[in-house]
Amino acid sequence: MSEEVEQNVDETETAGDVGLAESPKMDLTVSIDDVGPCKKHVRVSVPRASIDEAFNDVVDEYSEKAEVPGFRVGNVPSSLVARRFKTEIADQVKQRVLMASLEQLGEESDLDPINEPNLDLESIVIPEEGDFEYEFDVEVRPEFELPTYKGLKIDRPTRETTDEEVNAYLDQFLDQYGKLVPVDAPAEDGDFVTVDISVEHDGKPLAHIEDVSIRVRPKLRFQDAELDGFNEIITGVSAGESREADLTVSMEADSIGMRGETVHAKFDVLDVKRMETPTLDEEFLERIGVESEEDLRNQIHGMLDRQVKYEQRQAIRRQVLEKITESADWELPEDLVTKQVDNALKREILEMQQAGFTSREILARENDLRQRSLSMTRQNLKEHFVLDRIAEIENIDVTEEDLEVEILSMAMQRGENPRRIRAKMIKNGSIENLQAQIRERKAVDIVFDSAEFNDVPLPPTVSNEVEALNRSICRTASQADATQEDDDSEDE
Repeated sequence: MSEEVEQNVDETETAGDVGLAESPKMDLTVSIDDVGPCKKHVRVSVPRASIDEAFNDVVDEYSEKAEVPGFRVGNVPSSLVARRFKTEIADQVKQRVLMASLEQLGEESDLDPINEPNLDLESIVIPEEGDFEYEFDVEVRPEFELPTYKGLKIDRPTRETTDEEVNAYLDQFLDQYGKLVPVDAPAEDGDFVTVDISVEHDGKPLAHIEDVSIRVRPKLRFQDAELDGFNEIITGVSAGESREADLTVSMEADSIGMRGETVHAKFDVLDVKRMETPTLDEEFLERIGVESEEDLRNQIHGMLDRQVKYEQRQAIRRQVLEKITESADWELPEDLVTKQVDNALKREILEMQQAGFTSREILARENDLRQRSLSMTRQNLKEHFVLDRIAEIENIDVTEEDLEVEILSMAMQRGENPRRIRAKMIKNGSIENLQAQIRERKAVDIVFDSAEFNDVPLPPTVSNEVEALNRSICRTASQADATQEDDDSEDE
């Protein structure tokens, strides 16, 4: 979220610096009105004297360089220059007056913009007589009192990694190298079923998902709904049979009209498959690049320890942010919230990738986050503004070395070249996400360093409870069929 906000602010501030360092102050008339949450309507009136001064400056500059037949360069009369280059001079005057007035407005007003003003430059015309007036809306940082952020009392979840967890994670790890084998038997817990899913609402078709493979787990999580007890519904079913269930659409679903509605799903089972995992022999160990089973278990142990630290940090962070934002009752503009939904999701996934979670675990968390995306993003934005204020007060900055350390860590986790990862992040814009993430993390660390901790038990990290499906149940059957190919690409 914050990288886009900061980038827009920087662009706004920079835009006013072009050739205006020595411009005299204008006698501006400015009115600023509240027109919504964190949004201001600004009216600016520039006096005729300032416009004429800018006009004369531009004409003088053109006169020094203009090439007009019959005159030497630098000796063309100003009146002739003004007529001959009327359009070009008008554009230059408009740009100069706008930029100078915006720069002065930024210096003299209390506006703290988080993006560029929505000025339609094409429609703005400076009149030949009289003052020049223009107006615009701009989103600004919220005004709030920074709460106390030092000396907070925080519960710190902690747990030692056990052999049972290592075994459970090893099972998940081996699944990635296993193969699915069809079985002529009823489905059991942990098996995979290939199904066609038909979803109805009030007896009318709502969504149709064809030929999708699902593992039999206690909970099936769609992008916009969850089905508890999925394993109880599917266990015992054979190919050619069907099972049905009702489920409730998430209150955060993209389809506003379907939020909270009960829908009916039918699972037509096409086949049942069972996972056959490889044996931990010398050939397999060599294939994955480890020397022994003990070495593999030690690596898994280290990975689980990092995940414990991730969960611990997230739990502490949630408590910290809840405490420092509990008084943040100010509203945010909906368009800003909407723009930041995907950004917040990307950042959460990025942190999970850094902590070494598997792709299935990330997908399960991603679907959960999508169902809570709007409320989560509103909270994240408020957290950003509070942490940004803390970072400003504590003079926190992100160095190139900070970025290199993070990228190197990600490269080691993924087995990729650090330069390749950096290039990808620059191309897709997530490098700004990483910078914002580091800055906010440093701000949270300031709070951590002064907090008082009380250790509490942390539940196991490894879980086989959830199966995530990268599908929505709220699209119509025709929409689902039309975008099935796109969904398959996303799964890859």
